[in-house]
Amino acid sequence: MTERVVLAYSGGLDTSVAIGWIAEATGAEVVAVAVDVGQGGEDMEMIRQRALDCGAVEAYVADARDEFADEYCMPALKANGLYLDRYPLVSAISRPVIVKHMVRAARQFGAQTVAHGCTGKGNDQVRFEVATTSLAPDLKSIAPVRDLALTREKAIDYAEKHDLPIATTKKNPFSIDQNVWGRAVETGFLEDIWNEPTKDVYSYTDDPTFPPVADEIVVTFAEGVPVALDGVAVSPLQAIMEMNRRAGAQGVGRIDIVEDRLVGIKSREVYEAPGAMALIAAHQELENVTLEREQARFKKGVEQRWSELVYDGMWFSPLKKNLDVFVDETQKYVSGDIRMVMHGGRATVTGRRSEAALYDFNLATYDEGDSFDQSHAKGFIEIYGLAAKQAAARDERFGNGPDFGVGDL
Repeated sequence: MTERVVLAYSGGLDTSVAIGWIAEATGAEVVAVAVDVGQGGEDMEMIRQRALDCGAVEAYVADARDEFADEYCMPALKANGLYLDRYPLVSAISRPVIVKHMVRAARQFGAQTVAHGCTGKGNDQVRFEVATTSLAPDLKSIAPVRDLALTREKAIDYAEKHDLPIATTKKNPFSIDQNVWGRAVETGFLEDIWNEPTKDVYSYTDDPTFPPVADEIVVTFAEGVPVALDGVAVSPLQAIMEMNRRAGAQGVGRIDIVEDRLVGIKSREVYEAPGAMALIAAHQELENVTLEREQARFKKGVEQRWSELVYDGMWFSPLKKNLDVFVDETQKYVSGDIRMVMHGGRATVTGRRSEAALYDFNLATYDEGDSFDQSHAKGFIEIYGLAAKQAAARDERFGNGPDFGVGDL
């Protein structure tokens, strides 16, 4: 039986050429796998037909938009997933669902190897291959660009020589990856980190310098998941898409960052994630209302580690799964409404309400009706500060007390 390779297929030049390139280099038949995670663009049936026209023996196409929103974007939202506190893991969370379908196709069509279009310098090669190993340890991984010397110049020459049904002359100055959770842009003139992004970099967001009239929205959550917008019930996918539209119109969610790649390189990335960033801001504020103090403090550390694991391609790792259990438990009471005003690149929370709120007006108020017994405060401070008081007294005994110079008084 002829060996088969499953290729993650986007429908573009590089992966279209990779079909024949892999076949010639390895002697294997290629099964193309295209997964719709809300990236937009061409119809998936057209992409499927192109894969077959480029030489694939089979073409597996999956509409994974709801799956991606439910099982990948929502866990990221519950964890307030932000790598380096800024990047909402746009590409990182899409790779595991793509790999899941690649492995499924490998089993269905009897493939022994999977292939992806990543270079040897980025994070995605790790994400694809570690996810594959985690789901199917018996499968091998190859990367035509990295392992089979497929450069863009060679890809163009190959496409023209074999008359492949794809455009070969237009070269986008950027490398772009997008899905419903956001859009990532890199390379080209952006590699000079002094250069300001030009208007053509952006697609999901409008220029926030001249925004339309401010847009007020109420996001309703149930256990950490958005279930309604302005009182209208929505699925997770519908919530993200609608927030992309409305927050994007206000220029919300533009991110320009130099980040630390897993392979040790610092890389300049420009992201657009209007829906993701607006929803994370709303979710964080609802957690401020509903999570107990120590629980919230500990969750901050979990969120950081969760984001690092996902960024580093460890979606299916044991630790990531353990952290998911903790995060899900914290969401038990994260239900209620958040009112936001989106305008000029900002999504600002202006109101919150929840039946599960730990905010108590009668404890918080300084006006009439205050139920907080202030007489307890003096004893609390004495006990709270006791350890610091003892340490300061010891410093004094050993001559290490504070040196109050003239400028300190």
